[in-house]
Amino acid sequence: MPTGNTSNTVEPSGPPSRPVLSDKAYVLLTIGCLGALLAFRLAALYASKIDLVMDEAQYWTWSRDFEFGYFSKPPLIAWIIGAMSAVCGVSEACTRAASPILYTLASLLIFATGRVLFDARTGFWAAIVFATLPGVSYASALITTDAPLILLWTLTLFLWVLLVKHKTMGLAILLGLAIGIGLLAKQAMVYAILCIACHAIVSRDAREALLGGRAIVAGIIALALFSPNIVWNAQHGYPTAKHTGANIGWRPPYLHPAALAEFIGAQFALFGPILLAVLARAGLRHVQQPRDPNKTLLLCFTIPILTILILQALLSRAHGNWAATAYPAASVFVTAVLLEHERRVLLAISLGLHLVVAAAIAIVPSFASSWSLFERLEFLRSAIGWEETADAVRSLLSEQSYGAVLVDTRDMAAELLYYMRDARVPLYIWARGPSPHNHYEMTRPFTAGTPEPILFVSLRPCRKSITRHFDRVTVLKKIEVPLVQEETRTVYACRLSGFQRTTKTK
Repeated sequence: MPTGNTSNTVEPSGPPSRPVLSDKAYVLLTIGCLGALLAFRLAALYASKIDLVMDEAQYWTWSRDFEFGYFSKPPLIAWIIGAMSAVCGVSEACTRAASPILYTLASLLIFATGRVLFDARTGFWAAIVFATLPGVSYASALITTDAPLILLWTLTLFLWVLLVKHKTMGLAILLGLAIGIGLLAKQAMVYAILCIACHAIVSRDAREALLGGRAIVAGIIALALFSPNIVWNAQHGYPTAKHTGANIGWRPPYLHPAALAEFIGAQFALFGPILLAVLARAGLRHVQQPRDPNKTLLLCFTIPILTILILQALLSRAHGNWAATAYPAASVFVTAVLLEHERRVLLAISLGLHLVVAAAIAIVPSFASSWSLFERLEFLRSAIGWEETADAVRSLLSEQSYGAVLVDTRDMAAELLYYMRDARVPLYIWARGPSPHNHYEMTRPFTAGTPEPILFVSLRPCRKSITRHFDRVTVLKKIEVPLVQEETRTVYACRLSGFQRTTKTK
């Protein structure tokens, strides 16, 4: 990171904008463009033929029970889905609708940040750059924990910019609120504390912003907001912490160049090849010769995150979306650099490419079950046909009387709980060990008291490791669920009764 003190104030800097439009005009233009993009994405969600993927269905099941925590994530995503369901129902489109809305609000905050640091022109283009990033376009089509995280992250970035500039207790209180609520969205919000600390190391203005009790007040507020989730984890054996530790997964041989290459390749796809190249080149130059305190601030909210995740990918693995919090500040940074050096053609090419990707991501799901092109896409096979799978299970339940449905994977549990949400027969999951490995093993494990007979459904032939615990096992007909073209999903089923805690001996 850049070293040494920066100037005492964070004043607008960078490219002197040509007064093509007034400040108010850029505000209206930003709202209009982002509003149009939001309307397009909401319409695309309504037309989409993609079923809820496993994570989405899991978050929906969480939303049925108000808690201060869930197995692998803090609670905000479940609260948001619950609120959306109350407003417009439980369809796939309604469940996902919060995502493009939250990303649109985040883009507006990107505009506000660019406007404060540079000018309204930079803010406008930064907002458009961020809103059309391939990663944002993809994430806007799904409801995940990244959506509320990014909104709270961009709010934190904006409030930190204001706090460094104005140094008031009111802004420190708002910053603490943003960080605390962000921690309820996803654990990655803790990076904000690291980014602020990095900025304080290299900037006198940042250090002064934390003085006068402001850092203490912000920290107390953030901790107070996050404390209910800490208490929930303590009451349930710290499942979220254990899950996070398992995701980190450091173990010999500690060097995984293929995982590192995969992670870096994912960043080119998520941020865009042109913008990532600009970020790398301009970022390196600024680190070597820091001249603009505003760009230093933005890099302090970018470089530490990417550095940590590059090391994590090398030592174990890192999913591409784990770097999502690096790109709000990076979007403002690369936009300022491109405008400052009059790289309008390069910016136009990047935006054009990203708009094509955004349109494809929005439109393609409307034809998911009819295009032969998708026959080769593994993701698509796992994201369609779940409503038909649920209908197949309903058909089996209607043929005989059952006391419960048993599944053997988290995927099947999540999808059936959503697409069979009107079923009266309870669903349980076969636990893989004494400690739960997922939310369903924690909240609805199969036990000796489960009502019988049991309909065991799986995507694999009924496993002997499960059926051997029952006295009576009847193999039922398998069902082929159509997916794409000639692709099908095979559902296997068995009727089980006479559960024994110990394995039968023969």
